[in-house]
Amino acid sequence: MPTPTLTTHTRRRSAPHRTFGSLGRGVGIGLGAALVLALPTIAAAQPSLQISITDPEGPSQVVPTLKILGLLTILSIAPGILVTMTSFTRIVVVLSFTRQALGTQTVPPMQVLLALSLLLTFVTMAPVARRVDAEALTPYVEERIDEGELYDRTAAIVREFLLPQTRESDLLAFYDLSQTDRPTTPEEVDLSMLVPAFVVSELRTGFEMGFLIFLPFVLVDLVVASILTAMGMVMLPPTMISAPLKVLLFVVVDGWSLLTQSLVASFGGGP
Repeated sequence: MPTPTLTTHTRRRSAPHRTFGSLGRGVGIGLGAALVLALPTIAAAQPSLQISITDPEGPSQVVPTLKILGLLTILSIAPGILVTMTSFTRIVVVLSFTRQALGTQTVPPMQVLLALSLLLTFVTMAPVARRVDAEALTPYVEERIDEGELYDRTAAIVREFLLPQTRESDLLAFYDLSQTDRPTTPEEVDLSMLVPAFVVSELRTGFEMGFLIFLPFVLVDLVVASILTAMGMVMLPPTMISAPLKVLLFVVVDGWSLLTQSLVASFGGGP
């Protein structure tokens, strides 16, 4: 008698599972069929985008198109403008030298150095951006000047920033390489010659600042190596002792604050 009772109880428990399984399969089949039937309606309801090019009736219809193309071109070369015509190059070179001098190859991460370089670039270039907005962009938006005057004013402002940071020998070298007549006044300096000369000068300045940053840390390495040699501990790597000492020295003198202030001040900004 116990065995039939157990069998009956099992059958009673398995019946709801079969019912729910059949119900689930039925719902799935119904949803699938509804989706298949609704696909044509969904496809027909999607908006369509049509692009057509018509013949311009005059120059007034061509100019807006050329302006859009010019804006897209500027946006596409924006990273190049950031590297070659701003303070970004010097800042990222000096910060990279600092990390190498500390002996921490991956700290801070390169992403942090690039972010800090961008922020410092925004700080140093803020006066230039404000001048461009006030003297060139705002009059152009208000239709007080045309595109040619906009370019001339912007180029003059950028030239005033680039020239003081560019060595004269680098600038004249590019004029000689291109076999172009040398300018007699700052206003005659062409941006196509000034920009590469500015980049070369920025690399030299960044390396000079990096050398000055390296000196105290090299002295720490020499002192530690001399002490370890005098103690007969020649098997102990000097960097194992000098690395934490260099980090401690950099933190004690508030190195990051001093470094960022010096970088901003080197472009004529800050206190």
